[in-house]
Amino acid sequence: MTLAVVHTKYNLLETARVPIAVIGSLAFPTLAFCLFVLPQRMVVENPEYATAAVASMVVFAFMSASLFSIGLDLADQRAKPCAPYLRTLPGAPGARIAGLMASTLIVAAVAMVPLLVIGGLFTSAAPQPLDLLAAIGLVIVTAVPSALIGVIIGTTCGPKAAIAVTQVAMFVLAFGGGLFLPPLLFPDWLDLVSKFLPVRQAREIVVGTALGTGAPLWALLGILAWTIVLGALAVWLYRRDEGRRYR
Repeated sequence: MTLAVVHTKYNLLETARVPIAVIGSLAFPTLAFCLFVLPQRMVVENPEYATAAVASMVVFAFMSASLFSIGLDLADQRAKPCAPYLRTLPGAPGARIAGLMASTLIVAAVAMVPLLVIGGLFTSAAPQPLDLLAAIGLVIVTAVPSALIGVIIGTTCGPKAAIAVTQVAMFVLAFGGGLFLPPLLFPDWLDLVSKFLPVRQAREIVVGTALGTGAPLWALLGILAWTIVLGALAVWLYRRDEGRRYR
């Protein structure tokens, strides 16, 4: 755990040394919200719809940060000449992954602040304070499956392939998860399929908590199952990659 904290610190420092990377990570979710949500007056002027839209874009912020930051950074790190040397050090390899995931979630949490400010100022969203705090905590927890998907992409793909795979994964998960288009507008077959996606489950948990209606049981069970399955797969792939490259 101590080594994971060290890796988190230096991942944050490395990110801060590239200002455009920080600005892009902070501005992208808010820009998407301004372009896709604010022009829809029916959504902006309805407190329930506005709250759901803001919560959905917060989930999108964490999902996109997890996929791009973890997937691309991990693929890039594996391609660097120093990667074989790092594998000879006595530190646990999982500490590097934990540090990368933690730093990514911290950046995503900071990126959530301007999004919440814009949503509070320019929409009718008005969640209860306790519901808002609970939703903020849950959006971080429910982002773990997306982070694990990023680990799997970064472990199995090279830097160039990781870009293409991450872009496809982001759009499929975002659209299928109801982040761009509310699930109420889905046809029955798409609504049923999307309920099996971890991002849709994360959206339902966060939106339900923000609205005060509670998270559906199927979403809670689904996100737990995805976390276990993706975690086991990510650990197995990473250990296999570590052993193959070390030999």
